[in-house]
Formats: sequence, structure tokens, C-alpha cells
Amino acid sequence: MHRILALLAACTVLASAHAGEVFVTKDAQGHPVYTDKPESLPAAKVNVATSQTDTVEVKKRYDAEMKSYAEADKAASEARKRAAESSKATAMTGEDKAKRCQDARTRYEAVMSAQRLYEEGDKADERRYLDSKEIDAARAQAKTLMDEFCSGQ
Repeated sequence: MHRILALLAACTVLASAHAGEVFVTKDAQGHPVYTDKPESLPAAKVNVATSQTDTVEVKKRYDAEMKSYAEADKAASEARKRAAESSKATAMTGEDKAKRCQDARTRYEAVMSAQRLYEEGDKADERRYLDSKEIDAARAQAKTLMDEFCSGQ
């Protein structure tokens, strides 16, 4: 912490002194104090190299960092969105499965209690009635579908 404050003080002194001399002394608590006009002796002279900041380069680095932050935020947002959609899809799958189970159970009960079964023909009023072998196959298929959709419920 003291080093950071000392560095900050040195930078402040450098900004105001530009090419002047910098001295370091100690205050009453023993902390280093950087100044261009030491109040107490002994004061050690510090060699400080200064240079101009390339504002164009700083702007480029800043823009690149902001772009990478924006991309990271976008990726995180998309990941959260996918996770939310995935959990919603899972929940909808559960709802769909319950509805399919109910529909399959209703169909199975209708097929099992029907005396005669038929298939719709090409025309609206056309029906073809199933024979006993086809009825048995339709009942077996309805049972298979009910077992498939209602397993685990």
C-alpha cells in the first residue's frame, strides 16, 4: 500500500516537475516522501526518467480491451440465454410428455372399448372397417404407444 502511494506521489511530482530534480525524504512516521523541494535533510536525489505518453497507442489498447470485455459479456449473455432456453425446453418436454401420455391413454382406452374400428378413406364419408387381425394390431400399437409415453409417470 505504501509503495503504491509512494509511486503515485512520485508520478504526481513528475507530472508537475517535468524535468526537475526529485528527492526522497522520510516523514515523521518513517514513510517515504517524494518532492522537488525537500524540507529536511538528508534528502536523496532520485534519478527519474520521464517520457511522453503516446495517447494514440493508449487509445488503441483501451479500445481493444473494451472490445474484448464486450465480446466476453456477449458470450456470457448468450451462454445464460442458452442455459435458460435449455431448462425451458426440458420443462416443456415434461409438459409435452404428460400431454402425450394422456392422449395415448385416451386413445388406448378408446381402442380397447370399441366394438368396431375403422380407417378414414380418401373421401370424408368413406370408412374401411378393420378385421379382427387388424384390430388386434391396432390395440397392440396403442398399448405400445401408451407404455412409451407414460413410462416413469
